[in-house]
Amino acid sequence: MRPGDLLSHKQAGRPIAVLTAWDALSAALVEEAGAEVILVGDSLAMVVLGHATTLPVSLEEMILHTQAVGRGLRRPPASQPLVVTDLPFLSYQCGLDDAVAAAGQVLKATPAAAVKLEGGEPETVAVVDRLVRSGIPVMGHLGLTPQSVHRLGYRRQANDPISQERLRRAALDLEAAGCFSLVLEHVPAELAGSLRRELTIPVIGIGAGDDCDGQVRVTADLLGLTERQPPFCPPLLNGRQLSITALRGWVEGVGQAKPPALTPPAGPGHPAPPTTPAAPAAPHC
Repeated sequence: MRPGDLLSHKQAGRPIAVLTAWDALSAALVEEAGAEVILVGDSLAMVVLGHATTLPVSLEEMILHTQAVGRGLRRPPASQPLVVTDLPFLSYQCGLDDAVAAAGQVLKATPAAAVKLEGGEPETVAVVDRLVRSGIPVMGHLGLTPQSVHRLGYRRQANDPISQERLRRAALDLEAAGCFSLVLEHVPAELAGSLRRELTIPVIGIGAGDDCDGQVRVTADLLGLTERQPPFCPPLLNGRQLSITALRGWVEGVGQAKPPALTPPAGPGHPAPPTTPAAPAAPHC
């Protein structure tokens, strides 16, 4: 799967399924599930590393986890899902050259074929333009952008006509700058559907309704492994409780098992048990 293949999916009306992964195990599960795209999201800062937000994760950590994801893929390279890696906070906001260096390092050191970055401000659009002209495919991300949590919180975005028009213009700017697809997170479904019809590139929703070209979800949320679920992602199963119950049963079984009798030590007053003589060694040529 290549970034350009997603446009063919949109044109053919074929929905695009995107799931996150953060290590070899989760990547293998997502690949076997049939997702077209694996996103190594900076959500791993919260899901895997235990941070309260996505902000602390570093570029080096994103590269490390993307490498692990690549080791979990089992299909031939031509039929593997497209791997996209999030550029973390402050890896692309501090200048065009730094952004190219960060994105280039991801593509050089990992199996990722594209990067994702958040926002549609003029400075971000300029970064997208520079990355694309440098040969680096870029997925955009508008709406609820977790790297802006201290400014936006985790509330639904673009709820009024003015902010909706601002988001629409940002989406068009990102498309013009060369983004091959756009994630819309936690925005009104009507807005997402309107943009899906207006944009040429695929619109991939998360908490943006069903009228999108595809959907992306955090795999740990879908499996019910996280303590707090986002309102737009009900779990498919209670994976956290199922895991705890299964592991607790094993732990309790260990506590109830009767250990095998110990062989008394050899020595004075403790003669060693008789042994069978070893068979003679086989001759060698």
